[in-house]
Amino acid sequence: MAELGFHLGFRLAPSPSIATCSSATTFMSGRGRDMRRSSDRSIILKKPTRKEHHLWMKRDSTGSGQKALNLVNTVSKLPNDKEVIYGALDRWTAWETEFPVIAAAKALEILRRRSQWLRIIQVTKWLLNKGQVLTLGTYDTLLLAFNMEGRIDEAESIWNVVIQTHTRSVSKRLFSRMISMYDHHHLPEKILEVFADMEELGVNPDEDTARRIGRAFAKLGQVDKQKLVLEKYLSKWKYIHFNGERVRVQRTHHLVE
Repeated sequence: MAELGFHLGFRLAPSPSIATCSSATTFMSGRGRDMRRSSDRSIILKKPTRKEHHLWMKRDSTGSGQKALNLVNTVSKLPNDKEVIYGALDRWTAWETEFPVIAAAKALEILRRRSQWLRIIQVTKWLLNKGQVLTLGTYDTLLLAFNMEGRIDEAESIWNVVIQTHTRSVSKRLFSRMISMYDHHHLPEKILEVFADMEELGVNPDEDTARRIGRAFAKLGQVDKQKLVLEKYLSKWKYIHFNGERVRVQRTHHLVE
């Protein structure tokens, strides 16, 4: 048939079934390519971008930092009047839909670096009055402020709350803070009370705290217990500088230091 058409000078059209199959094949192949392209694009779109996450974190950090500075600048200019301070702090949060916990924590850290101990006490007490739960780090800052202001009774009240509320999760740092405060104000009996709680809870003191505990035993005439504490908690090695280098040497006698 094809040869007859060739000799007569005209071309034969392909049969409908062949044309249909050919167009269907072309359509499916084109559709397959489109699907592959769209799937490739979807894979690319789902790829996480660290840049966006970084910018989001940066914006959040900057906002809370500026709000913390505003709080510090506000309370630093006010007189030491409780109603005035609390009124300014209430205005600081007046338009907030959620309590600015992060900004308050940053403000306390700024006040700590500036050694504004009274302001730390005032802001922290205001937080407690607002029903905010303090972190152990904030408690540490508050205890330090009480120490620097000589308000031992208030520090002990806060410490009792911490011990009763967070008995098994009180950090070594808070125990060290209380022992440091009692050492600062020459109260060896109180040091040994805190040390007894540490041993009961299985918290080992760091080396500076162990030395303070040892001095407390020595002041109370219990030199044998001082020696036991130092031998138990001080490292058998120490570092010294020799010929311009840092060298590790073995301790010969703990009580000589």
